[in-house]
Amino acid sequence: MGSEKQVQGDTQGDTVQGDTIVAIATAIVPQQGSVGIVRVSGAEAWAIAQRLFRAPGRQLWESHRVLYGQIHHPDTGAMLDEALLLLMQAPRSYTREDVVEFHCHGGMMAVQQVLQACLLAGARLAEPGEFTLRAFLNGRIDLTQAESIADLVGARSPQAAQTALVGIQGKLAVPIRELRDRCLDILAEIEARIDFEDDLPPLDEALVQHQLTELTEQVSTILATADRGELLRTGLKVAIVGRPNVGKSSLLNAWSQSDRAIVTDLPGTTRDVVESQLVVQGIPVQVLDTAGIREAADRVEQLGIARSRQAAQAADLILLTIEAQAGWTPDDQQIYDQVCCDSSGETQRPLILIINKMDLAPAAERPPIAYPTAIAQVVYTAAAQQQGIADLEQAILAAVNHSNLQAANLDVAINQRQAAALLRAQTALQQVQLTLAEALPLDFWSIDLRAAIQALSEITGDEVTESVLGRIFSRFCIGK
Repeated sequence: MGSEKQVQGDTQGDTVQGDTIVAIATAIVPQQGSVGIVRVSGAEAWAIAQRLFRAPGRQLWESHRVLYGQIHHPDTGAMLDEALLLLMQAPRSYTREDVVEFHCHGGMMAVQQVLQACLLAGARLAEPGEFTLRAFLNGRIDLTQAESIADLVGARSPQAAQTALVGIQGKLAVPIRELRDRCLDILAEIEARIDFEDDLPPLDEALVQHQLTELTEQVSTILATADRGELLRTGLKVAIVGRPNVGKSSLLNAWSQSDRAIVTDLPGTTRDVVESQLVVQGIPVQVLDTAGIREAADRVEQLGIARSRQAAQAADLILLTIEAQAGWTPDDQQIYDQVCCDSSGETQRPLILIINKMDLAPAAERPPIAYPTAIAQVVYTAAAQQQGIADLEQAILAAVNHSNLQAANLDVAINQRQAAALLRAQTALQQVQLTLAEALPLDFWSIDLRAAIQALSEITGDEVTESVLGRIFSRFCIGK
């Protein structure tokens, strides 16, 4: 590859030739997997398969056919496994190269032996994401689809998986390419006036201004999905903090519908951070039940409290939990000041106040709770009775929406790389509008339009540097 790749239009008919690669394409769990797949792609894939695989009877070696047989060592001929062989001839394969897959027995030993046999037969071990990289270089998918494949593999919720599938179907690339094409149309009109000024009517500047405004608004609409995309990919980290014995662990257990945390009447039972993975309205949520924060003499408890403070500082959302009977105490205020506020006393991150144990505090006996006015969201729960969990989830969604993490109305959700390119395109389009308003020569218009076009092209991979491809595909697993 050179410094710039323009592969989408150049490789639809011919594949990019390379050596033959091999990797284990399934997760391998010792003594637990039922099936393990070893994938081979490249010009020698079929030759390697014919050297290793013996199919009894008159089975036909044809594309998109499954053969039954045995895999043998390429040198000794010893049988390694009884398996199935899937044949896919170029260009009708994932990489648009010849691909074969050995479907072996699961576990560690069988697939490792088959992998080693393929390496001995002439393949080389694939690098992370190299199968998908070849699919991109060979024009089967664009860069947004490649990134969506990685998102699907790493999806942590049904909504994240659905958003990734939308990207795989090309629904992000379509609006990006439409924006690019419209920019190219405007650029063509401008450059035509530069080259043939005397032969063409004057440029309709009002129309160009209107088109640029529309383009900028559409870019902004897609950009608004960036936070939502990041939320779906990484999830929301929520820390439950509070004094000992206010019901933090009971809250986690009720919320997760499991006994993840030990619950007793003794303060200080939770000595370390307990984690649970949940999904709230399609959003992955990592819930951290922290040790009760207080002054403690016990060294182990002190370590747990220190970790609690660290977890709270790293959280996206804090659930500050207090007791309904005790109300807002000086200790609660101290915790609030320590983990929720900056040096000026302002709340640093989204916070929900949970008033727990409502079942133990009759209304007639309940003291007024004078919590800080900066706390906007309050949820009342009786965690031991599994009451108030639905209200808590709605409050979390409200906090997410308040942070504009669900601002866009699109099925797609862009990632950080795509957002950075869109920001450059947006800036360039705004600069064209400024240039137009200042009545500068047409040459200045074309410079910024070209910058916008290049930024949009980087998103789909129509123009992309080798270093960018390296960063993207290094995050893939080896078998993908």
